[in-house]
Order: sequence, then structure tokens, then C-alpha cells
Amino acid sequence: MFFCAGRDEVFSFAKPIGVGSFEVATNLTKFLTSLKELPKNIIFIGTAGSYGRIPLFEIVNSKSASHIELSFLQKQSYTPVDNIISTGKTLIVNSSNYITTDINLSTKFIKLGIDLENMEFFAFLHVAKTFNIPAGGIFVTTNFTNENAHTDFLRHRKIAMNMLEDWYKYYNK
Repeated sequence: MFFCAGRDEVFSFAKPIGVGSFEVATNLTKFLTSLKELPKNIIFIGTAGSYGRIPLFEIVNSKSASHIELSFLQKQSYTPVDNIISTGKTLIVNSSNYITTDINLSTKFIKLGIDLENMEFFAFLHVAKTFNIPAGGIFVTTNFTNENAHTDFLRHRKIAMNMLEDWYKYYNK
């Protein structure tokens, strides 16, 4: 079963569950509790920003997410909670309700072994783990996490979404 953020990222084959971690956690939980039978697995599909190692318009999959705030990288905060979910050795996608626009912070994410950012993925995996449902994500990189992140995301989003629609059609013939 496929899910997506919604609003400006809606796919013909995926159920929208909200933008950002709070909407995803709430809406995915509501949806799963409304079902008579849980899905065998769930997949989040959407766009992601690259911290620098993954090129633009690359299709990547992941089963690992982190929730690391920028203040943590700046040594201005800490967390007592587990902030990494991983179901295997895969590329790590960081999630936050904030988009990174500082290339110096992007470099710090890379040093931690984190390559992409997507606002929803950590919450998605967290809910899946809570319900004991195997889960993963498919992403297309739309931008680098720098001062042009938002402009590039807006310019590339439709191309990335078309790539994901084509990916789905190809793998679900």
C-alpha cells in the first residue's frame, strides 16, 4: 500500500496522509486503526532534498530515517529519545519540519551518514514500527539543501513526481 504527503505531492496510486511529521503521525495512525486488516507492508513515496552525495533526479529507496534537528548539529541541543529508525542497511533520510538551507549543516549530515531529507519519512516509519508493519520509502531528489533549496524544489517537483508515476507504472505492470 502506497502513501504520499498530499497537498502539492499527490500521486494516482498513493493515499495522501499529510505534510510534516505531525500530520503524518496523526493521519496514518487514524487510517491504520480504521482498517479491519493491516496491510502486509506500506511504502511512502515522495520528493527529497540531497545533502550533497545524491544527484538531482535520482530515484532512491530507503528503510532508514532519522529525526535530527539542525540545533543538534550546531551543538545547541540534545535529545533523550531514539532518533533513528532502521530496518536494514539502507540510505538514511532525515526528517524535520524544517528544511536545511545551509551547506555547512548539510556537510555535517553527510558526516553522520545521512544523505537525504524528507519532512514525513521518520514519522511514517515510526507509525509503521508501532503497528509492526514492514515499511520503506521511494524518493526522487529535487534539490540540494542549500540557499536555493526551496526555489529548486518548486522548479523540479513536477519532474520528480512524473518520474515517480513512471516508476510505479514500470514496477507494477
